[in-house]
Amino acid sequence: MHDDLFLTPPAAEPAVFTDAAAAVTLLEALYAQATSFLGQAFSDAVKTGKPTARVRAYYPEIRLTVTSHDKIDSRLSFGHVSHPGTYSTTVTRPDLFRNYLIQQISLLMENHGVSVQIGLSNTPIPLHFAVAGTPDLNVPHQGVLDFTLRDVFDVPDLATTNDDIVNGQRTQNADGSYPLAPFTAQRVDYSLARLSHYTATDAIHFQNYVLFTNYQFYVDEFEFMARAALSNPDLGYTEFVAGGNSTITTGDGVLAPSSKTPQMPTYHLKRANGDGITLVNIGVGPSNAKTATDHIAVLRPHAWLMLGHCAGLRNSQSLGDFVLAHAYLREDHVLDADLPVWVPIPALAEIQIALEEAVEEVTQLEGYELKRIMRTGTVATIDNRNWELRDQSGPVKRLSQSRAIALDMESATIAANGFRFRVPYGTLLCVSDKPLHGELKLPGMASDFYKTQVARHLQVGIRAMERLREMPLGRIHSRKLRSFDETAFL
Repeated sequence: MHDDLFLTPPAAEPAVFTDAAAAVTLLEALYAQATSFLGQAFSDAVKTGKPTARVRAYYPEIRLTVTSHDKIDSRLSFGHVSHPGTYSTTVTRPDLFRNYLIQQISLLMENHGVSVQIGLSNTPIPLHFAVAGTPDLNVPHQGVLDFTLRDVFDVPDLATTNDDIVNGQRTQNADGSYPLAPFTAQRVDYSLARLSHYTATDAIHFQNYVLFTNYQFYVDEFEFMARAALSNPDLGYTEFVAGGNSTITTGDGVLAPSSKTPQMPTYHLKRANGDGITLVNIGVGPSNAKTATDHIAVLRPHAWLMLGHCAGLRNSQSLGDFVLAHAYLREDHVLDADLPVWVPIPALAEIQIALEEAVEEVTQLEGYELKRIMRTGTVATIDNRNWELRDQSGPVKRLSQSRAIALDMESATIAANGFRFRVPYGTLLCVSDKPLHGELKLPGMASDFYKTQVARHLQVGIRAMERLREMPLGRIHSRKLRSFDETAFL
């Protein structure tokens, strides 16, 4: 029940739908009404002072009830529930997620023969999230206004903004319904705000296929390749978006300089329906890798890959060789509380095949000859950048026991968070130094290496993503990533 003591938008009765697109249209209307109401109330409060009562508006929600144990076609890993019951989820930014929501709702209607109910939830929308898309309206810090903001408006509450659902620690909502989606609206809103802050690009530009890298050299090459792609209409790419949402639509377009340098510079080579490629320069370290994937996960991408540099651990490797990870030794420590290290992170066949075939295509090598420049094996990820300066008997012994062939500071984190968030993942690294064998990464060596290897490496990553894009969605989002009792939404 909504409290009559609050100032709220006009109440809307829940409506039942058998058409997914119509259901999402109502979600958009309810969300727009709520956020417009909060934005106007806050603007009025800034001008005229504290409102006479607390101001509140609510997220819309999707709710459905399944009454039968009838077995459905479960070849898809999503789009169905595991047992009868009532399922619900709060929704934010239905305009951004329109295609995703229509797809997920349609599958449920088809698989279970049910209708969905669209209405208002009991979860308030925090003011900060409601006005996030209004550039001329900013919520000031505490003390600027002549009243305490949280006394009048709802503000973000981290006590209810968490990963309990996706971590498998919450199987029922407070009202007794079961979670329908892996993230609540508050959790999604939190990440949308963080993405804009860290990447200097809006969430609407993110594409379904995401590349992560740990060096600026890849960014420069990505822009070069994006311009070439825009110059070839047959490839289907329509825009290239850089920092500050600067956009070009032709290969010779001019990008406006960004007003700020973000922590994780991000670039988007866009296609219709979001099926282009996003590149994120996460920099160095597992903390950045976790931060980026924590937030991009709410956008429900179809795949993410790590393309970066690594230390080769075998004397038989050469600088510039590729490493295709098929297992991970996790010593990054940033995910220990969310995903214990005893949980295996399996290689995904669809991703592995796409990467290997892309390497073959770009290098024109195959079969036994491909082994000259690429090894498949365990990648170790560690949280100490200067690990080679430690007593070698400890880390080197563990690396040898694990049969690791390469080491970096990001790959296992990205793969583990892909596993945790049910986002298909993979890793293709390039050997840039061999510290155990006297080949340290020095300035002159690094410059020559980057000039000759970055373009080829990035080209492999892009081709792998294009191969994945050609696969049916059900093959990429395989059942390997789903636990015993999953949410119906992907």
